[in-house]
Amino acid sequence: MLIKKPSDIKTSEITPENVYKSRREFMLDGSKLMLGTMAGASLPATVLAQNGGALKARAPASMQRAAPAPWWAEKFSSIKPAPNSEPFFTGETLTPYRDVTHYNNFYEYGMDKGDPSANSNPSQPDPWSVAITGEVARPGTYNLEDILKPVDLEERIYRMRCVEAWSMVIPWIGFPLADLIKQFEPTSNARFIEFETLVDPDTMPGVTSRFAMVNWPYREGLRMDEAMNPLAFMAVGLYGNYLPSQNGAPMRLIVPWKYGFKGIKSIVRINFRETQPNTTWNDLQANEYGFYANVNPAVHHPRWRQDMERRLPQTLFSRQHIETQLFNGYGEQVAHLYNGMDLARNF
Repeated sequence: MLIKKPSDIKTSEITPENVYKSRREFMLDGSKLMLGTMAGASLPATVLAQNGGALKARAPASMQRAAPAPWWAEKFSSIKPAPNSEPFFTGETLTPYRDVTHYNNFYEYGMDKGDPSANSNPSQPDPWSVAITGEVARPGTYNLEDILKPVDLEERIYRMRCVEAWSMVIPWIGFPLADLIKQFEPTSNARFIEFETLVDPDTMPGVTSRFAMVNWPYREGLRMDEAMNPLAFMAVGLYGNYLPSQNGAPMRLIVPWKYGFKGIKSIVRINFRETQPNTTWNDLQANEYGFYANVNPAVHHPRWRQDMERRLPQTLFSRQHIETQLFNGYGEQVAHLYNGMDLARNF
């Protein structure tokens, strides 16, 4: 897929609020724009902003999509809007699109927050394939087309909490991880699920950097009951649009009750296994990064307190600090997964 990087959006380019009276109406209109783009029209990409709980559409001319659109662009014609209540929606102000796409940790593209947006290659391998291995009845290498055909896309607005003590609120587009898992029919031996990120030295400068700390590929994992939880989500878009490369295109994991490093990006392998997998940050610094990585204000990272967070965006003169919630505020949906566990030891 080829996506031009957005620039700052001028106030004069914001569509009047009365043009878009509800989120559902917006999603329908946004779908028409997507289909128009597929037909070859030079239409602007759609960006959302939230102001006092009301969604506005912003479509700057600088965000025109270049052809060709990915084959699955037609999927964006029928996105199910997020409901108006928790847990798949939050009334909190959305983090602006530019911050979501220009303040990232994706070390394959560099160590600084701005490196992923500056260095990521918008042209993804086509077709994109994902290897399905391990304890499943249907192993093999599947094109993204194979994986997305049977699923329905929906919008979910989740909080995202980084272990570095900053946070965002992001409107993702995707489908439940459970729907993907069911496609490949895990056996009774599949107790964990393991993910791997793309490694491409030709397009990922961080992979060959002499400052790289990671033993590539980047690896993450979940317990199977965590993966089957309704909150666990595979994202292929955000803000009503395709997922940018710096955010993990074409497909990434979202587990909103865990710290952001669990949300592995640009997935190329999914392995179903009986034993707990090694994960990248746990291998690097086991005393700092646990396998579970549940958001927990009572368990501090050696370098960052976890009871408070900085909600982005922030400027020198405008800083918002808020209290961090256990499980990032999703305890009602996930606390039962950890009954009887010592969350200080199993961090």
